[in-house]
Amino acid sequence: MTAEGTVIEPDDRLTGTVVAVQANYYWVQLDRSPQIPADFDGRRLLCLRRARLKKMGQQVAVGDRVVVAEPDWQGQRGAIEAVLPRRSWLDRPPVANVDRVLLVFALAEPTLDPHQLGRFLAKAESTGLAITLCLNKQDLLPEADRQHWCDRLQAWGYDPLLLSVREGQGLEELRQILSDRIAVVAGPSGVGKSSAIGLLVGEDLRVGAVSGKLARGRHTTRHVELFELPGGGLLADTPGFNQPLLTCGAAAVAELFPEIRQRLAIDTCHYGDCLHREEPGCVVRGDWERYALYLELLEEVIAYEATREHQRPTDAGFKRKTRRDGREVLEPRLDSKRFRRTSRRLQHQAIEDPDE
Repeated sequence: MTAEGTVIEPDDRLTGTVVAVQANYYWVQLDRSPQIPADFDGRRLLCLRRARLKKMGQQVAVGDRVVVAEPDWQGQRGAIEAVLPRRSWLDRPPVANVDRVLLVFALAEPTLDPHQLGRFLAKAESTGLAITLCLNKQDLLPEADRQHWCDRLQAWGYDPLLLSVREGQGLEELRQILSDRIAVVAGPSGVGKSSAIGLLVGEDLRVGAVSGKLARGRHTTRHVELFELPGGGLLADTPGFNQPLLTCGAAAVAELFPEIRQRLAIDTCHYGDCLHREEPGCVVRGDWERYALYLELLEEVIAYEATREHQRPTDAGFKRKTRRDGREVLEPRLDSKRFRRTSRRLQHQAIEDPDE
């Protein structure tokens, strides 16, 4: 999570939200403003990024709040002059100012995999955002099976919302949850994400069938785009993926499990740096369903950190440089013998040397 952007004092300039990025062009949905002509058809402008922002290294992403200059109302064009400070940031997929993660899974077709669901929940927890877990295709299971999954997930620390996109069940409650917020939809392919978004926003999005050979969904969404909800708010459809990876530190993995947070709220481990494996006096280690998943993710994160440390460049061939946003980066040092130009004084001395 980062807060980035060029600070702009509030004034009467034209502002909006980036809802889509296509190559070097940005679709900006404008805020309601008296500057917009009455005869302007729609609220979107196709904008370019100012060269000054590019030189500053300021990226523009979906969800960014931006200041638009030089609007061409007839041509529906404009220029992004500045990016307002971000209140949140997701790097995969790159979306700014998100308030909530909408995690969508299917109870059947494809069959709900608790291991895959646990990994997605851990990744969603790592964003630090509010999470809404939706289980689609509830009409394909009997009441007893649906209740079994609800009880099981409540033991994990989640209260799922049951949906049936085909029957239109649960969508009104979901609309109220998403009202006046920016939310991103995540989950494996083929669970009905695009279908649900299409009903929520009133548009027909691309829908893919479930692969018969693998019983897994086919990927149908290839880029990030924000869709406006009729009741207010924006919803981002993101490319589906099956195995989300964690990039946090080993000590932070425990914070991704509500079960661990609940145990540590009641009691504390004997050691302050306990990783909840074989340490004596650990209050987390025990017989609870997702403990094996916690150990699995912990080992993956430890291996990831070790790989990054091994691949980290040595300072001998690199120099530290502070960017405009305050972050430090390593840049390779140029070989002085290879890239440094001989001074004119030395060139003249070589010409005047009588031994030559």
